[in-house]
Amino acid sequence: MTRNDFRASLSEIFPPSGLTGALMALWWQRKGDWDKAHGAAQSDNGAEAAWVHALLHRQEGDLSNAAYWYRRADREVRTDPLEAEWEAIITELLPEGG
Repeated sequence: MTRNDFRASLSEIFPPSGLTGALMALWWQRKGDWDKAHGAAQSDNGAEAAWVHALLHRQEGDLSNAAYWYRRADREVRTDPLEAEWEAIITELLPEGG
């Protein structure tokens, strides 16, 4: 899946099959369902999902919990806009593609 495919899938009702926990969490976060996004992030023990988990806790304003998840992801705590971090994550996780 490419970034463009992922973005296009956001117009659908359900996420595409085969997404990692991190990508599933990003998909639900973008669709506005924080609870499903959080559940998807929690279902994956990898560093990528920990990074998304940090983003989600930033979104809810729980910065101390976000800091914990950034440490788990081996990432610096971010303070840029959430949208910029979302873009940074998909840029790292998915090829560009057209």
